[in-house]
Amino acid sequence: MTRVHRWGRSALALVVACLLALAWLAPLEGPAHEQADAGLQRALVSFATARALNAIISLAQGTEVALHPAGFGINLSIGETLDPVNDLVEQFAELMLMASVAFGVQKVLLAIGAHWIVTLLLSAIALAWLLCQIGARRSPSWLSRMLVVLLMARFAVPVVTIGGDLAFQHFLASDYQTSQQAIEATSGEASESPPAVQAPAPDRNLFERLKEWMAESGNVGARVDDLQKAAEQATEHIVRLMVIFILQTLVIPLLLLWAMYMLARGLADTRGSPGNRRPASLQPATNQGDAA
Repeated sequence: MTRVHRWGRSALALVVACLLALAWLAPLEGPAHEQADAGLQRALVSFATARALNAIISLAQGTEVALHPAGFGINLSIGETLDPVNDLVEQFAELMLMASVAFGVQKVLLAIGAHWIVTLLLSAIALAWLLCQIGARRSPSWLSRMLVVLLMARFAVPVVTIGGDLAFQHFLASDYQTSQQAIEATSGEASESPPAVQAPAPDRNLFERLKEWMAESGNVGARVDDLQKAAEQATEHIVRLMVIFILQTLVIPLLLLWAMYMLARGLADTRGSPGNRRPASLQPATNQGDAA
């Protein structure tokens, strides 16, 4: 056995030992649970805000104001122009619900992956695979596949959760705070009910009744315009929040899972490993006569 082979096998044994130590000591589990809880809380807060804004806009859309200028009855339906914004708010609420479910699933998978049975199976498979690597024979393909599956089951969710939270804290947290505060402010502004329109007193003359009706209808129109402007201003922040949660619950986790899978598969790939190279003494001798 050459010195290169000995160093390669020692390095491989050290990597397996470190992985098993991480699996049993579980230093990633606590931070991963905390960050999953924080993400779930953010998603629930945004979901509650979206549902509140949706309820307020829906209420404004269904509001009708009865006016009676000069004895004529007129019913005004306000808020119909809010339909596009309300549709976007409904989609935002559905996405926040899905994000909340995603963080909840992360918490369940963290508990499953940290179970002692998974860690015990990983230890047994990893040691058997290491023995095959250290020995002169090739490890079975099913053993390598089992090692990749157990490595992903044990470490994928903690690494994805921590990695997603790190990306959020460094690149997305400020946008989240700004957009969430803007949505909450919009919800508070929209919760103010439109001004009530009182029927003019019957003892007023025609001119006074028309003047009062015009003032009241103008107040209602101004209130509807304010509500529409507030909802439209929230559109940009709603889209930003949707992008943030899609990145944190879908795009970043998929990228990290792919990177982890490639790393685990590269570790378990036995082709060209030192333990599987046949010593020079066992290589078939070249027939010099044939070469000539």
